[in-house]
Amino acid sequence: MSAFDIEQIKAVQAIDLRMAKHFVQFCEDNKLLCYFCGGGCIGAVRHKGFIPWDDDLDFFMPREDYEKLKKLWKDTDDYALLYPTEKYNDHNMFITLRDKHTTMIKPYQQEIDTIHGISIDVFPLDGYPEKTIERFIQIFWALIYQLFCAQLVPENHSGFTSFLARLGLSVIRSPKSRYRIWKTAEKYMTKHRIADCESITEICAGPHYMKNRYPKECFSEAVYMDFEDTKMPIPVGYDTYLKIAFGDYMQPPPEEKRMPQHDAIMIDPCNGYSNYKGKYYCTKR
Repeated sequence: MSAFDIEQIKAVQAIDLRMAKHFVQFCEDNKLLCYFCGGGCIGAVRHKGFIPWDDDLDFFMPREDYEKLKKLWKDTDDYALLYPTEKYNDHNMFITLRDKHTTMIKPYQQEIDTIHGISIDVFPLDGYPEKTIERFIQIFWALIYQLFCAQLVPENHSGFTSFLARLGLSVIRSPKSRYRIWKTAEKYMTKHRIADCESITEICAGPHYMKNRYPKECFSEAVYMDFEDTKMPIPVGYDTYLKIAFGDYMQPPPEEKRMPQHDAIMIDPCNGYSNYKGKYYCTKR
């Protein structure tokens, strides 16, 4: 990793941390439960801060609080909360919090006129049904949701899966029809309330993660751990969660894999995304 890359990552991390502090404070003020997941959670436990080569932060929220967040949040001069609706779709299946004064343009959003700022992703947690048939149906609806909400052919999947995805999107072209389908899918995939289940799953973070089954008690509350110059919430059962999701998470990956995992066409932590309209995004308009 070059010195330039390291400095850029540090700049992105500083913005991520500032956003995370704002988000956590908002959740605390509104009695919403949130906690780091993924690299942010590993970083808190293993590094007491960011994984040095990581370039983002993600949060989990129980579905009930996740839906409350949409209703309670009011955009500020600095931050916007975006999520798919009938009128807006940025090819994400979950909430993103975006900094309005920075730039991070992702390839799959290049032709969308939206807020292309550095972002934090927020993923909902849902109940995991105990009956095999109900779990199968939940996964079925989750896959339908992901296809018609994201409206993209999934990458890194089998040729047959990609073929079915392309077929589905080619047959159902109307935005209204796609919206109705994914809202129906969302209704059925989320009908298993956490309170009524013994386990929890994540069904909006891609097929790889939706297979995971976590004990409900892992996410019953948040504990605060040192993270850079502050403390950040992580699930109370973080060790069990991280072992299920990532295996031996205390062992860093090989040197050659210590690099950011997210593609971007343009990253500028110092200047707003609107400076790049017509140059790096909305270039075909």
